[in-house]
Amino acid sequence: MTGTGPDRSAPPKPGRTVDLPSLKRGEIRDPALSAALRKLELTVRRKLDGVLHGDHLGLIPGPGSEPGESRMYQPGDDVRRMDWSVTARTTQPHVRQMIADRELETWLVVDVSSSLDFGTTGCEKRDLAVAAAAAITFLNSGGGNRIGAVISNGETMKRVPALSGRLHEQELLRAIATTPQAPLGVRGDLAGAIDALRRPERRRGMAVIISDFLGPIDWMRPLRAIAGRHEVLGIEIIDPRDVELPDVGDVVLQDTESGVTREFTIDEKLRDDFARASAAHRAEVARTLRRCDAPLLTLRTDRDWIADVVRFVADRRRGAMAGGR
Repeated sequence: MTGTGPDRSAPPKPGRTVDLPSLKRGEIRDPALSAALRKLELTVRRKLDGVLHGDHLGLIPGPGSEPGESRMYQPGDDVRRMDWSVTARTTQPHVRQMIADRELETWLVVDVSSSLDFGTTGCEKRDLAVAAAAAITFLNSGGGNRIGAVISNGETMKRVPALSGRLHEQELLRAIATTPQAPLGVRGDLAGAIDALRRPERRRGMAVIISDFLGPIDWMRPLRAIAGRHEVLGIEIIDPRDVELPDVGDVVLQDTESGVTREFTIDEKLRDDFARASAAHRAEVARTLRRCDAPLLTLRTDRDWIADVVRFVADRRRGAMAGGR
């Protein structure tokens, strides 16, 4: 549920590395949006340059997606890579080595339902979703890599074809930033947006799901189908009010996705119940993504999102290197 939006005239909170531009729909002129996207690109490239070395070492370091030669099985190898035909011929267990494509195709599934048009700190969650999409886009650009997107607000679904080039990257981010807010009472359709990646069938690559993951977890089946063919990353966008309620007493709140408006008296018991329910839901989201072999990156509107991306990449790199050893 959401209350009133953030005061954009207030000074930015201390400790934020990046002051995200406001991308509120209907209030932005094209030159202002272009300038905001250029600033975002410079910020991402400057802050994250050097975090990822090489054209094909992405946010989720892995063995690649195309089959290569077989070798003898060694303790610690992924049993899902077993090469059963060679194992049967040689009577010795073998695994199939994987090689990385020279060109990577990345697809973004961006949930811009009404629950993301909300924020209580320096930006709205939708602004942070655009920033997350920009980070993925710019870090995976170059070398002929292609990137596309499926953008859903619950009422409409927009598909941006996977292409390469700086102009295409800017147009993709523009499409995300300018997607209109869904009418009051329209719920998001994350499951439908994820399922849209299956038609038509695409070459193996990377799928990035950007959402606040609020609402029912009805997207596990389509995500599992996608994870069977693509490398998957989940990016969770949250605001402090998604996980805890302030001690403000009587307040009127509206759920923009259902249109329901209710009056609450926020006391200690309600705050505790809300915090427990929120923690339980987020834990279930994380478990569902883990079942689909998808790591989860959490970005918050009240935190330095650039630092969170850097920390996530560093942790994944350490894990990959430890697994290799």
